Amino acid sequence: MTDCRYFHNPRCSKSRAALALLHARGIEPELVAYLDAPPAIDELQSLLQALGMTPRELLRTGEEAYKGLGLDDPTLDDASLLAAMHAHPKLIERPIFVRDGRAVVGRPPERVLELLD
Repeated sequence: MTDCRYFHNPRCSKSRAALALLHARGIEPELVAYLDAPPAIDELQSLLQALGMTPRELLRTGEEAYKGLGLDDPTLDDASLLAAMHAHPKLIERPIFVRDGRAVVGRPPERVLELLD
């Protein structure tokens, strides 16, 4: 059995499109409604490790909270950025597909297919 999780925002067209691509290939991941139940700091750290990204790279810079919280400040450390993502999950780039310890951000949606090899 494979470990498949999908950090999903049903209001996001890219998130819906990537999930449809998975469903079309018979993949039924565990859906994580991260806006309703934000990932804990340690879970965010695990996601970042699987993604091979830094906290800053996973931030949605176009969100109102990004500017409002001053997250564009280059002196902010990773712990501060992780705390902001936990407190304001809209800041987390989406969708994120996790399979067998690897992860990708589904932008463009076809990127989720990279983990099906």
